[in-house]
Amino acid sequence: MARANAKAADFLVEIGTEELPPKALRRLMQAFAEGIAAGLERERLAHGELQAFATPRRLAVLVQDLAVRQADRATELKGPPVSVAFDAEGRPTAAARAFAEKCGVAVEALGRTASAKGEWLTGRSVDAGRAADAVLPAIVQDALDKLPIPRRMRWGDSDAEFVRPVRWLLMLHGGTTVAATVLGQAAGNVTRGHRFLAEGEIAIGAPRKYAQVLEQKGRVVADFAARCRRIVDGVKEAAASVGGTPLGDDELYDEVTALTEWPVPMIGRFDESFLDLPREVIVATLTHHQRYFPIVDAAGNLQAEFVTVANLESAEPERVREGNQRVIRPRLADAAFFRDQDLETRLADRLPQLERVVYSEGLGSLHDKTARVARLAVEIASKLGLDATTVERAAWLSRCDLTTGMVGEFPELQGVMGSYYAAASGEPEAVARAIREIYLPRHAGDALPATGAGRALSLAERIDSLAGQFALGRKPTGNRDPQGLRRAALGIVRILVEQAVDLDLPALLAASVADQPVSVADAAALTDELYEFVVERMRAWHVEGRGTAVEVFESVRGARPASLHDFGLRLEGVTAFVELPQAESLAAANKRIANILRQSGEAAFGTVAAALLEDGAERELHDALKQARSDVQPLMQQRDYAAVLARLAALRDPVDRFFDDVMVMAKDDAQRRNRLALLAGLRELFLRTADISRLSIG
Repeated sequence: MARANAKAADFLVEIGTEELPPKALRRLMQAFAEGIAAGLERERLAHGELQAFATPRRLAVLVQDLAVRQADRATELKGPPVSVAFDAEGRPTAAARAFAEKCGVAVEALGRTASAKGEWLTGRSVDAGRAADAVLPAIVQDALDKLPIPRRMRWGDSDAEFVRPVRWLLMLHGGTTVAATVLGQAAGNVTRGHRFLAEGEIAIGAPRKYAQVLEQKGRVVADFAARCRRIVDGVKEAAASVGGTPLGDDELYDEVTALTEWPVPMIGRFDESFLDLPREVIVATLTHHQRYFPIVDAAGNLQAEFVTVANLESAEPERVREGNQRVIRPRLADAAFFRDQDLETRLADRLPQLERVVYSEGLGSLHDKTARVARLAVEIASKLGLDATTVERAAWLSRCDLTTGMVGEFPELQGVMGSYYAAASGEPEAVARAIREIYLPRHAGDALPATGAGRALSLAERIDSLAGQFALGRKPTGNRDPQGLRRAALGIVRILVEQAVDLDLPALLAASVADQPVSVADAAALTDELYEFVVERMRAWHVEGRGTAVEVFESVRGARPASLHDFGLRLEGVTAFVELPQAESLAAANKRIANILRQSGEAAFGTVAAALLEDGAERELHDALKQARSDVQPLMQQRDYAAVLARLAALRDPVDRFFDDVMVMAKDDAQRRNRLALLAGLRELFLRTADISRLSIG
């Protein structure tokens, strides 16, 4: 927002709390800053740069050069018509005087506006801006009220509600404390430093010095991004000191950043004997359970060291190191115990246990779910020419690891441990790999199944989940998707499109709907709904992730391709078509044809009778259409949709001449129906690839 007032001062607000939820901290910080910015815009307060801060114990926003007053707001008011405002002698009437009083000026100072409808009085009303400090408390409160907090809590005897108990409030505009009470706390000019490294309150004299003062006196790095960079650099340096490289994704670095105010990375070690555990078990123990960073050597093998990030600079770092090592030992020992105990039972022998575990209310047991996935996976395997024996065996074993102690302790390792246990039980390598891949992709951007059997299982798993939950009416609503159905649909899209898996999706959905233990009133309608649900995920993936134009996607969607792989090829073809010079005219013609056919009232259009065609534009279009059908047939079989549409682009001239010279809605019934049939044939030819009437070109 541009400055409207040269008189401005920096503004700082800080909400001090008990430890905030680490996985939500970055989102809370961003939302708080966005809420403050929106409030300043709404209240007409000009300002400069805005910066957000967050640590485990605070959310803060610094607004540079915030105006000390709101900008005045002038409003033009429309008054009574001049004919009503003045009498025959030109004297102001009561209506004119009342309007002038409303505007705060004399009648003579009012303006006049004329139009074709007459002339009326006009005036201006000025809403004088209030002091910024008078509106800032409400802006802060509103921003806090709108934070994405699913469940708020109360504390003490206060009626205030927030994600965690609030312990202090700082609000400064310039060097002056803003008089306010928010979330039960009266505003002041003091903050608090690190819980253990700083003592007492710390006064902030100038808002712009906030981060610097807090770091120097409070041993707190308030800037989330700066703190994260410090952690990344420190973790890498620590790992390098023992000849390795740390493992850690952005999510782990963010979470560790949200857990610390004064991060100090250090090396920890565990007994090398634990390295015989599956790699995924060690990584999950270190990262998911302890928020440590595993270390790998140059060959990518795990080392018996890790990096932990302490939230303080200790005078006795060895004690801190030993404390972290002491925590990890029993966890790895437990994992080794579970592994050894699990291996005492063959994976296949665990299958009967699935009958005693409910999968989902109304959808039977885990054994029932496994049976449905196995049947659908075998059907997919037959269509893709895969070894059905491998696929079926992997499907039946895919959930057996859910009964193991290891997966009970590490749920995120389902499938992974099943793969290890399958190999240990003597199952073929192809079966073990497919068991690992059934859950891929687990999230957006995750790896896809690398084997045909894995793809068949993954698709069957997701299709069955969608069909079962939709059959029960448990569909995602708004932001709620407890069953992860949108994620499942996106996984289907990615496998079919990215890996060019050519399958009839509606047919698979219909087969899965029919196999559910749920009575469905209209199976065909449910299948259509499921298809559209998956295609909607594909739309978001293409439009937001790949930059595909919305209208291009919708044009192909109108053709309703059964194969999503084929859908993707059509998108490429239409994208190329819109660049052709004939595209604009043909898109407009298709719109016109669609409207004519819809408004004709005809239920079916039949075939074209050549004897009824008139010489000239009508017969020319018929002949051009006949030749085009012949030319595009082999191209359609090759799925070269760019070439198909390029060939159909040659129909522009005969189509244009037809509309220039021919009256489609002729008085003669037979002639009219024949011409409608000709246009229906033209539209059908385009619809084999896409509904280009949905394109807006030019």
